[in-house]
Amino acid sequence: MNSLITKMIPNKDMFKFKKGLFTSQVVILCLLGLAIIFVAVPNYLTQQWSWSELPRVPEVAQMRKIPETSLNFTGWTTLGQKELSINNYPWSFQVIEKSGQKPVVIALKGQKYYKDHPEVEWVDLQGIEKWKSDSSQTLKFPSEIEPNHSITARWFQAWNQKTYAVLQWYAWPGGGHHSPSQWFLADQKAQLKNKRVPWVAVSIKIPMEALGNLKDMESLAKSLGQEVQKALEKEVFIDKSQS
Repeated sequence: MNSLITKMIPNKDMFKFKKGLFTSQVVILCLLGLAIIFVAVPNYLTQQWSWSELPRVPEVAQMRKIPETSLNFTGWTTLGQKELSINNYPWSFQVIEKSGQKPVVIALKGQKYYKDHPEVEWVDLQGIEKWKSDSSQTLKFPSEIEPNHSITARWFQAWNQKTYAVLQWYAWPGGGHHSPSQWFLADQKAQLKNKRVPWVAVSIKIPMEALGNLKDMESLAKSLGQEVQKALEKEVFIDKSQS
């Protein structure tokens, strides 16, 4: 069992990935720049600028525990969970399984400081996994906790020695999106009410046949996506300082 988990969770020796990092940072900076133009500048002109004194994020205490904690997923059993450091930031890698389904890896990076923001999580993971990818698209699914809200995730096929269907997004209370700029916009809106939007980067790695059709994996991916979002809503996105 330990050997299986070791094979599915990336090794620390793979964490020196640098290629493509600069380009991705430039793209993200451009997206954030556009967000500032459409959101931050109007706030400044109306004297509602809040960057000088950012409100704190009460949920940070819970998100700091993510790397050392297994989340509970209905219908799934945890085979193993461990903390790994990627670019000096702690991640949780949790391997889960259920009857009739090959083990799945859930990778999570939680916000640990109120000034932390999404950056290059998807580049980091691609680097340590050393996978190639294609069929890149988006997959949308509703939140079980907030039925009127939805999550828009990255959805693609990836392969190294094996082939996987991969689902990735930034989760926050009530929803989520794969683009950092969408979190930025949501956080800016919350700051107008002196609040913040906590975030957790989520990556789900589902084994699939080498010549399989990504479309055939959508139902399982949506189900897993909803289950992970629900677990985060119930176990992580809570302010225990008020309890």
